[in-house]
Amino acid sequence: MVNKDRQGSRALKDTAIAPTGTEVWLPGFGLVRVFGIVAPDGSIDHWATNDLGLSDLTRLPFAEFSWAIEHYHRGIKQCTGIERCQSRTAKARRNHLGWALRAFLRFESHCFARGISWVEAKAEIIREAVRSYLAHPWIWLPKPSTA
Repeated sequence: MVNKDRQGSRALKDTAIAPTGTEVWLPGFGLVRVFGIVAPDGSIDHWATNDLGLSDLTRLPFAEFSWAIEHYHRGIKQCTGIERCQSRTAKARRNHLGWALRAFLRFESHCFARGISWVEAKAEIIREAVRSYLAHPWIWLPKPSTA
């Protein structure tokens, strides 16, 4: 909900936003500049800042930074299982987060050095683990009874 022209709050999607940015009042926060960005699929995403002097061109580097952060968060979730910690103690959760971050950094440096994607690297690790197990299996299933 934003208040563009002091006529009352309304949904941002119902407010006309200029491509160069529009200043609106955000209740509970104050004056912000909102940009409407057309996504490749035709939908409109909004980007807001409290830096009222920001223009559309000076906003682009910040948009690229925010995309890099989103990319990092997606990667750390997909590649390490960082959000699946089932520990109850704070120390165990901190350890889990620390080791997951360390594993992701090692994984990312491996991908960067080899010039491969996360998907390719994960598939490579799994393929090698399966090959190793098939060459030297160490878990045996009991034979089914013939009764």
